[in-house]
Amino acid sequence: MRGKVTIQEIADQTGLSKYAVSRALSGKPGVSTQTREMILKTAGTMGYFKEPVAVFNELVDLDVRTWSGTILVLFPNVRHQNRESSYWGPIFEGISASLSKKKINILTLTEPQDESMFSLLNPEGIMGILTIGNVSTSTLFDIRKLNIPIVMVDHLDPSFNCDTVFTDNFAGMREMMNAMIHRGYRKFQFIGNIKDAHSYRERWLEFNASLAESGIPQEQLPALLDHRLDEFYATLEETFASRELPEVFVCANDFYVNYTIESFERIGIPIDGKVVFTGFDNVSPPPACKATISVNEELLGKRAVDQLLWRILNPSSSYERKLLRGDLVLKD
Repeated sequence: MRGKVTIQEIADQTGLSKYAVSRALSGKPGVSTQTREMILKTAGTMGYFKEPVAVFNELVDLDVRTWSGTILVLFPNVRHQNRESSYWGPIFEGISASLSKKKINILTLTEPQDESMFSLLNPEGIMGILTIGNVSTSTLFDIRKLNIPIVMVDHLDPSFNCDTVFTDNFAGMREMMNAMIHRGYRKFQFIGNIKDAHSYRERWLEFNASLAESGIPQEQLPALLDHRLDEFYATLEETFASRELPEVFVCANDFYVNYTIESFERIGIPIDGKVVFTGFDNVSPPPACKATISVNEELLGKRAVDQLLWRILNPSSSYERKLLRGDLVLKD
């Protein structure tokens, strides 16, 4: 049986020194934030933080007690991922409504730039933590030091084991792709940086699977999967200056639909009547968006609360991933 992953093995994998790896894993100064993030992710994917198989007694149901205390809701320090967002806002409202109904206090926090904020928190005063959206690996490991139950909403980090609550990205994308293929479309391109969100990556994987199952060649342009938003105009201009447009742009979400249309207008490449779009989330999709998946964001928040309270009562149970099915929205 293979033993625990060693610091030397992580150093070999990352190309860094054992000293740097050790400092990063222990949270000590001496390595940059970016380097620590990379080391933590690598160590996690190699199984360094793998926990022993849980052994637990009979599970405890949520209805056995009256609740009191405080739940911390953590938002990432990322633009557009906040309470004012048309996507993330309803998730928070679902969390807030569910906690209020159970008479549990709520404390909101934006992801701090360093761990000093977490050192000010009293773990005994916080029952559990809900994270909404993409939270950095470094922050997750700072949270782990508090030894508080955590549930992540719409995010998964392979380096950090905990319960998660997601939209069923695979089922939603499969249903949408089948609908578009049934309508006769055969030339597709996926748009969205699949490194930005785990949900984007899942939608991309099902996009590929749907094409393969229908015998449609995958002719994806790599630049559309790995780009910076502030360079998106240049990416599209360079990619399609002398290349034929697809029949369908399958966008990672509705934001990308709007942003892609705006980008083509800005660079002067006409697309009206030449290409259709699909999105995801059903958050203000434009008329050119012929299909999207309606996600019940408020329910995501409520189910995250249910899962966190269940985890508080059953701390030794195996981690779970909750999936909520979205609804296909088709336009003529």
